[in-house]
Amino acid sequence: MENIKNQRYTIALSFIFSLFFIWAISSNLLPTMIRQIMKTCELNTFQASFTETAYWLAYFIFPIPIAMFLKRYSYKQGIIFGLVLAALGGLLFFPASIIKQYWAYLTIFFIIATGMCFLETAANPYVTVLGDPKTSSRRLNLAQSFNGLGAFISAMFLSKLVLNGEEYTRSTIPTSYPGGWDGYIQLETDAMKLPYLILAGALIVIAIVFIFSKLPKIKDGDHEEGESLKGEKLINFSVLRRSHLRWGVIAQFFYNGGQTAINSLFLVYCCTYYGMPENKATTFFGLYMLCFLLGRWIGTMLMAKFKPQNMLVLYAVVNVLLCIVIITFGGMVGLYAMLGVSFFMSIMYPTQFSLALKDLGSNTKSGSAFLVMAIVGNACLPQLTAYIMHRNEQIYQIAYIVPLVCFIFCAYYGWKGYKVID
Repeated sequence: MENIKNQRYTIALSFIFSLFFIWAISSNLLPTMIRQIMKTCELNTFQASFTETAYWLAYFIFPIPIAMFLKRYSYKQGIIFGLVLAALGGLLFFPASIIKQYWAYLTIFFIIATGMCFLETAANPYVTVLGDPKTSSRRLNLAQSFNGLGAFISAMFLSKLVLNGEEYTRSTIPTSYPGGWDGYIQLETDAMKLPYLILAGALIVIAIVFIFSKLPKIKDGDHEEGESLKGEKLINFSVLRRSHLRWGVIAQFFYNGGQTAINSLFLVYCCTYYGMPENKATTFFGLYMLCFLLGRWIGTMLMAKFKPQNMLVLYAVVNVLLCIVIITFGGMVGLYAMLGVSFFMSIMYPTQFSLALKDLGSNTKSGSAFLVMAIVGNACLPQLTAYIMHRNEQIYQIAYIVPLVCFIFCAYYGWKGYKVID
């Protein structure tokens, strides 16, 4: 009987791992889109950074309603709804490529992010409860490894579908260019459409797979998924009284903001400030995400021998030191330091997430909602970083003081904040 249960869990986890892969594709296309939108909508670094705000704002608005939905229905139904909604957002790139307005892109990113928020709010806690509680951190890091794979593919390959290396302004475009400036903008706009249409098709296929799959139902306190709750709260705000969750939400806010500040501005750093050609910059971006992927896989293996909280402290402290290198030197030295930052960021999100959900019992979905809401750090800290970079073009690398501070908070969580004391 135990073998049958384990087999069901393995099959279910393989389905869930595909979600980690797919939402990584979505979120890690954003740095490419920021660089491209700067060209097609003629925006500066700070203005284009609001692409991240539109995407990640959904993660602040919807986790509580989504947690209520999951509590009332099931993880599976939440996942299917999220897949369909995100696919709809991807298909909206058809009309957006005709409108060619910044607000239209922001709206689409918000819709896609809402769908992905369903996936993330459901998948992260589902992985932690689908097996032995003692190995929840390692299991979630394994799942997040597929997130790293999606990030690598998005950065190394899909970015090259969008950024073709042609960089013109109204004053530098050749007079012989077909269609002139309007022709150039249309070509660059159409390039943004292709990866999202591919993403929409993949989401629809995965949704169909989930519709016909049988995922194990999980005990939620005294109830099984889908059972009548008999007046039980759909969301429990009192769970924030648990200090390890509360500190976990704070740590996630700063981690997400710091990570996205570095990710979203990577291509801008390379192309706009350092002057690197787009084709070379996208290759470096792929290497950056490859470091992230390797960090996830290696970190997952190391967790078999070392405590997750100890690894979190070590990785966060190393990233503080690497941010100091970026701030001090900038240029290519800073770029290579970012590759190291990517490696050591790899385990932070899933480790903090799983540590924060420990011992929450029937409040796991509520806790997950607040942890996902903490992703709102992505909607403000990258903008602060972009503003500092834009205002200090001669010493642009000073902006990386923002992620430096973020990693200090992560180190504190691994040192003391994670402890279950109430």
